[in-house]
Amino acid sequence: MKILDFNERLKDSILVADGAMGSMLHEAVGAQRCFDEVNSTEPEAVFRVHQAYIEAGAQIIETNTFGANRFKLAPLGLGDEVQRLNSRGVKIAREAREAASREVLIAGSIGPLGLGVQARHPEPQEIVSYFLEQAQALEERGVDLFILETFTYIEEILLAIDAVRSFSSLPIIAQLTYAEEGTAYGDLRPADAAAQLKNKNVQVIGANCTIGPQTLLPILQQLTAVDDLRVSGMPNAGFPKREGDRIVYPKSSPEYFALFAREAAASGVRILGGCCGTTPAHIQAMAEAVKSLRPSKSHASVEVEAARKPVPLLERAPESKLWKNIQAGKFQVSVEIDPPKGIALDRVYEQVEKIMASGKVDAIDINSGAMARVGMDALVVAGALEARGIETIPHLTTRDQNIIGLQATLLGAWTVGGVRNVLAITGDPPSVGDYPETSGVYEVDSVGLVKVLNRLNQGTDWAGKTLGGATNFTIGVAVNPVADDLDNEIERFHAKVEAGAHFAMTQPLFDPEHWHAFLKKLGGKPAIPVLIGIWPLNSYKQALRLNNEVPGIVIPEALLKSMENAGAAARDRGFEVARKMLDWSRTELAGAYLIPPFKRYEEILEIL
Repeated sequence: MKILDFNERLKDSILVADGAMGSMLHEAVGAQRCFDEVNSTEPEAVFRVHQAYIEAGAQIIETNTFGANRFKLAPLGLGDEVQRLNSRGVKIAREAREAASREVLIAGSIGPLGLGVQARHPEPQEIVSYFLEQAQALEERGVDLFILETFTYIEEILLAIDAVRSFSSLPIIAQLTYAEEGTAYGDLRPADAAAQLKNKNVQVIGANCTIGPQTLLPILQQLTAVDDLRVSGMPNAGFPKREGDRIVYPKSSPEYFALFAREAAASGVRILGGCCGTTPAHIQAMAEAVKSLRPSKSHASVEVEAARKPVPLLERAPESKLWKNIQAGKFQVSVEIDPPKGIALDRVYEQVEKIMASGKVDAIDINSGAMARVGMDALVVAGALEARGIETIPHLTTRDQNIIGLQATLLGAWTVGGVRNVLAITGDPPSVGDYPETSGVYEVDSVGLVKVLNRLNQGTDWAGKTLGGATNFTIGVAVNPVADDLDNEIERFHAKVEAGAHFAMTQPLFDPEHWHAFLKKLGGKPAIPVLIGIWPLNSYKQALRLNNEVPGIVIPEALLKSMENAGAAARDRGFEVARKMLDWSRTELAGAYLIPPFKRYEEILEIL
């Protein structure tokens, strides 16, 4: 379809699009690893959904290709199926149109890559390549237009538009998704979004998903108030809830959607449809409600305002005592502890107080679910120790919570627990622990967690919403100078620094040469201060096990041999090496953390 013809059609009529595809397919074929794959495995089910929407009055149907891009398909083993799944999606839609008694337009559906929760963020040119591959497959098979929908990030939808426009002259509908507060990611208002999208050669700018009809309506009204803007609106049925393994949407009545359609049309909306949880009944009600209406223009008309300048980032040094001491050049010593497995903290208090009484320890760092075993939460333990005046560095893993939970935990740790330092780690997989049948969350990895912490330090959450106050965590990260893939380790270390890390803690090292080799590979001194890990070895067998069974630990062959030869004096040899490593680290690093052998914390005092 030519852009001119599409624009002419919108001059004289309000077009009705279809509703939800995924929730309808779930009802028909059950849960799937990927609903785009249903184009190949259950094409008749997709055909029936299209047919039901056409019979309900939809004039635009969307291909079942929302997530059919290589970035999303590759982790499912479907990376090479982009062309086939998109082609099949268009073919099924065309078959449904051919069976219809009237003309229907086919919109090639393109959704976002889902970058917000990905550990790896592609470069812009790579993002463009993913959208380009999908869009070419859709146009090649015969779509009439494109619909870019449910985008959270304005930057991503702009790249998607660039990808389509690099080869295609078909019409584009570009839709962002907005939160209940009426803003998109980064506190972006509808008018600001319009300012960025209006000059990108898109024919319709709109909003879809996330919120229901009445919450979406004010957003659409803000868009229609912009001069020379054609607007689309496709709300959810309402707020979903979880029942068992299913996401269930409220039973919004068709009459409720008809009311929305009339109000939206009166505001000047040109394309109406539905998103998650909507059905052919909702679409039929909207089609009936607007069939005798002609497009109207909102009386309020404003020029597109220039996009607001982003609020400048807060620039301030972390406030923790640990950070201030590091900046003052004072060598910092921490002792690592494990949280209790039960509900009692008495022994932890006793051991920590004994260590701190030596006057030679500056902080206590606290493991978080090491080896994926259950223990008291590290941030809670840290809060208990902070209340006793003890500086802590709790570890936080991304294994056990999604981004919402991580942020909630961190806000509580800052405000209630008084925690000021956090070590961001990815965490051991559940398969190594007591619950191998469980799944890790891992929405983000340690790099992503650093970004979360950095956002909180700027006074916003992950979605860019203002918190009304900012944390000021000192952000720590792990680095392994003896990693098997040192190139990848260094690349990730740079990514952590770029994301906002303030300091790093190494895996336990047993030879200064391992550090020197790492520096040579790194190309010089690290960009952030580093605390070295020191583990006093208790026996030759322990050393042998650590070297062979624990990922990330390398014990030099010469040390293993000397401990073997030491016989009963192996412990003395292990502690001697630990003392030497501590003395050496004082000359080259910002600090050290000591790992008590077999949780006998008092033995650390022998090293000190």
